[in-house]
Amino acid sequence: MMSRALNRLSAARVASLKESGKYLDGGGLYLFIDGSRRSWTFRYSWRGSRCEIGLGSARDLTLAKAREQAAEYRSMIAEGRNPKKEREQIDRRVTFGTYADDYIETISTSWRNPKHIAQWKMTLTVYAAPIAKMIIEEIDTDDVLKVLKPHWTRVPETADRLRGRIESVLDAAKAAELRDGENPARWRGHLDQLLPKKRRGGRGHHAALAFHKIKPFMKRLRARECAAARALEATILTAARTGEVINADWSEFDLRQKIWIVPAERMKMEREHRVPLTAPVIALLGATPESQRDGLVFKRPDGKPLSNMAMPMLLRRMQVEETVHGFRSTFRDWAAETTNFPNEVCEMALAHSISGKSEAAYRRGDLFKKRRKLMESWAKYCGYLLDPSRRS
Repeated sequence: MMSRALNRLSAARVASLKESGKYLDGGGLYLFIDGSRRSWTFRYSWRGSRCEIGLGSARDLTLAKAREQAAEYRSMIAEGRNPKKEREQIDRRVTFGTYADDYIETISTSWRNPKHIAQWKMTLTVYAAPIAKMIIEEIDTDDVLKVLKPHWTRVPETADRLRGRIESVLDAAKAAELRDGENPARWRGHLDQLLPKKRRGGRGHHAALAFHKIKPFMKRLRARECAAARALEATILTAARTGEVINADWSEFDLRQKIWIVPAERMKMEREHRVPLTAPVIALLGATPESQRDGLVFKRPDGKPLSNMAMPMLLRRMQVEETVHGFRSTFRDWAAETTNFPNEVCEMALAHSISGKSEAAYRRGDLFKKRRKLMESWAKYCGYLLDPSRRS
């Protein structure tokens, strides 16, 4: 039972107390001291059970504020409401936008590339705006579908990333006991029954240049003097994705070992990907003075990062109808129709997952040496000399 006597302590008394112990102010309010730790606690009885609520550190919460909080809780009890349950309900009323910001701040400590953080923030603030102000425990499947449907067929890769990021935030919220039940953004066995299936391989979604036209195209591209042209050149020669190239950081490259290591957090399959660098790519990168090899590799003249539209806009200026992503199909068609490299080698060069009977045999390694030979053959087919000191 709470003591009727109130205000037993004073601000001066609270400041002078040093010895560990518990000190009653009255009405269920206690000051606890344990060494250097000082905190306020409210104790009360509810239906025959003893309950306790921590109010916060005495370094941050004054005696007056602690009394106000205790008085509010006593009023709840008088009205037949359990203060602990009431506070749990308040704590759970966190919006998706607020929690997403906290989640990104927490997990981004392991990310080296600041642009990756910016992409997560943009995705979860711009694309997920319809649920940003919703209480996170109240978000259901219909709410997630309203976010995804406008983008699902128009920009499928972006929509898929958006779905995955919403799923991650909601999973974290459940772990933090801010919501219950199944994740409404889950794909398998849930949204895969409600949204159109994506075509396997995705090669039908992007206009691709016929591989026999790649050599004259690369010659035109090399004549362009701009950062977007160099980024596109590197994209084609490495068969990489747009995001992997425009977000590439100098710390990922070892020009002596002729290797580019793309970290898992920037890969679609969320696995680290090693890219063999051919002589033309080494020459392209080597054109940047060593003193300037810091931060993002491909930048605008003013030092700002290239946008996702930089390379598509370049193709538009060149009056080329094919897409940037389509060059991966160009590479794959060339490899399948004109070379004898195994399918597994070609698929790994594109950072695709390997499945089927051969998976067990190949999953332990990444066939790096064979992929280097493949990429050298591709560079040669694109019209480059493999002498790093010369460009055709």
